[in-house]
Amino acid sequence: MSEYRGRVRVRPAVSAEAAILSALALRSKAHWGYSAEFLAACADELTFSPPQLASGTASVAEVAGSVAGFSLLKGGPPEGELAALFVDPPYIGEGVGRRLLEDALAAARRLGFRRVRLDSDPGAEPFYARFGARRVGESPSGSIPGRVLPRMEFTLEARSPT
Repeated sequence: MSEYRGRVRVRPAVSAEAAILSALALRSKAHWGYSAEFLAACADELTFSPPQLASGTASVAEVAGSVAGFSLLKGGPPEGELAALFVDPPYIGEGVGRRLLEDALAAARRLGFRRVRLDSDPGAEPFYARFGARRVGESPSGSIPGRVLPRMEFTLEARSPT
C-alpha cells in the first residue's frame, strides 16, 4: 500500500510551527491545480497563527521526522469543526491524510462530539466521503466571492460506557 504506512507519527502541534504549517497549507491547496491568483486570494485564509493553533486540537503528522501534514479540530460538544486538514503534496495518497483524519475523529469522540463538520475543497470531497462524511449543504468560500464549498459532516457514534 503506502510507502509511509505505519511510519506516520501524529503529535500535538506547537504554536511556534504556525509559519511552517501555513506554508504547508498553501502548498497543499496548490496540489489541486489552482492558479497563482487563486492561491494569492486564499493566502490569508490559509495562514494559521499561534493563537489559532492553540485554540483547538491541532495535530501534526510526521514521516521520518519531517512535517507531512496537519489538522485542526475546533469547537465544543456536541459539535466540532474540522477547521483544517492539509497534507504536503509529496505525501498525498500515502496515508498521511487518512491518519490525520482518523486521529482528529478519535479526538472528537474523546471530547464528546456527536458531529464534526467541515468545508471541503471540492477536490477533497471524495476523500472525506470515503471515510463516512456526507454532504449536508454548501458554504461560501472565505476567500473567493461567489465560490461555494461542499459542507460535509461526520456523525460520530456515542462512546459506550466502560
